Amino acid sequence: MASLLHRKLLVLTGKGGVGKTTVSAALGLLAADRGLRTIVVEVGEQRRLAELFGVRSEDAGAETELRQNLWSISIDPDRALLEWLQSLGGRVSGRVLASSGTFQYFAAAAPGAKELVSMVKIWKLTQGERGGRKRPSDYDLVILDGPATGHALGMLHSPQTFGAIARVWPIASQTKQVGELLADPARSAYLAVALPTEMAVTEALELQDGLRRQIDRSLDAVIVNGTLPRRFSAAELTRVESLNASDSVTRSATLAARAVHSRASFQHNQVARLRRRRFEVLPVPFLFTSELDLPAIERIAEHLSKQLS
Repeated sequence: MASLLHRKLLVLTGKGGVGKTTVSAALGLLAADRGLRTIVVEVGEQRRLAELFGVRSEDAGAETELRQNLWSISIDPDRALLEWLQSLGGRVSGRVLASSGTFQYFAAAAPGAKELVSMVKIWKLTQGERGGRKRPSDYDLVILDGPATGHALGMLHSPQTFGAIARVWPIASQTKQVGELLADPARSAYLAVALPTEMAVTEALELQDGLRRQIDRSLDAVIVNGTLPRRFSAAELTRVESLNASDSVTRSATLAARAVHSRASFQHNQVARLRRRRFEVLPVPFLFTSELDLPAIERIAEHLSKQLS
């Protein structure tokens, strides 16, 4: 699995609320610590990584240095589409274009346009292109902190969805190259992030089916976030429950042990569902902390480092 960090693009997605940004940040830290110039891409008007690292970002669309070898950028699909149309419209200002009925109609009527121009911007990061200049050494790794599963699949399928229009417009060659990047196992990898719950694991399985159907790819790994360890064997739990529970403290401790054991067993059963499908599973332990701050992200990166060494 070490080769994961030696692709040009890692795409992370999964059910909403499973910790995609947390895992993306941890992988970014890990790659940066290994000397790889890395950028983590957020989609939408998000600047969570800059906030997490305590770095001020003046522009959501700007590349922001977080620490040595690590950057972040936020790509807003609406803004990306507007910038692209403005480049075609010459002197038409962005303000005028954004307020025009033509732009609103195009944005609604052209399937996959916003997703495609977002993917083109991501592809350019893998090529070292910024501001029309090519700098091949800029980034060794681009990590896409993707939206939830359905929207992420829409982004990944956009070269095909928008292809009929793109064939006759200047974006045609870039559309082809985006598609080639997404289809190439040597340059791109797909990671599902899931909690060890039935719904999140089911969505990871559905993501696998969607990847195969839409771009003929498979998940390279599933990162299961927030897993609890098995603290007791069945025999140990039996001995705990056989203790004299006449006092409230012992009785409460016994009930807590049973609850923790049951929850951990349920989680490991969900992980087993993934392993039965022959997925590479990378568990991330549950962190008993009041908030997922930067030190917590560093602990997750350290844990993933052991599995990706």
